[in-house]
Amino acid sequence: MKLSSPQTAEPADSTARRAVAPVICYPVDALPSANPVLFGAAREGMELIDEVIVQPRDAATFRVPAGHYFRIKSVEGSQVGDLNLWNANDLSEKFYSGKTRALHGTHLSTGDRMWSSYPSFRPMATITYDTLDWYGYDDDGGSVHDVIGTRCDPYTNALLNGDDYHYCCHSNLTRALSIERGVSLLEAETFVHDVLNVFMCTGFTKHTHQYFMKASPVRPGDFIEFFAEIDLLGGLSACPGGDCSSEHSSAEADCYPLQIEVFKPRAGSLTGWQGPPKSTYSGTHGT
Repeated sequence: MKLSSPQTAEPADSTARRAVAPVICYPVDALPSANPVLFGAAREGMELIDEVIVQPRDAATFRVPAGHYFRIKSVEGSQVGDLNLWNANDLSEKFYSGKTRALHGTHLSTGDRMWSSYPSFRPMATITYDTLDWYGYDDDGGSVHDVIGTRCDPYTNALLNGDDYHYCCHSNLTRALSIERGVSLLEAETFVHDVLNVFMCTGFTKHTHQYFMKASPVRPGDFIEFFAEIDLLGGLSACPGGDCSSEHSSAEADCYPLQIEVFKPRAGSLTGWQGPPKSTYSGTHGT
């Protein structure tokens, strides 16, 4: 824990140092366009081709071909979910939440993209619709769909609470990927990564700047929708914290299922679209 008061006296120019204007680290004007007009038009008349129900305190995998859409939907009660994405043909290419956060901000919504890990580093999915985009940022600084938190996991739970709880999102995603790929839990765990916290309402406290959560505004019928830029294997855990209004991992919280729907766009609606290429960086690191 940080000390409650500083050990160092403020220098004479402390006010001037704090008054320096911030600079955006990664200006995004040069990012490839997400083409919202094309993606929006292709949604019209799309066909539901698959449906997966993720049970409470559990996880499930799903597949989405490139050029298709998928939705994560609240169906019974207020429930948050932890989303992992992998290249369906190469699990080493996976969602890179940290760089996505650096490019798009702490919380994602319509038009933002989910970027993959190095060396591929390209858009994996683009958010095309979000029924919670009205929420914005509340008076506490909270918003939904964050790329701040990592995922609830048994390691941190054991450190802070001294017990073993194996229905954390990390464990749920590990088991689901192990079953999907037919590999050991130890091997599957190496591919589980930091998540998009779907529907979760989070932020940082104003004084201690600690990561906080509050009751999710999601209600049955709400959904967030994505366009798959490459062939995707997804993993979604219905968080054991339910709406995360009180506990992050809990055997007592009210939890509900989540629904995943996969859609095929109508024929000819994506004329001219091409999947994103891998990064053009040579990979030589200057050698």
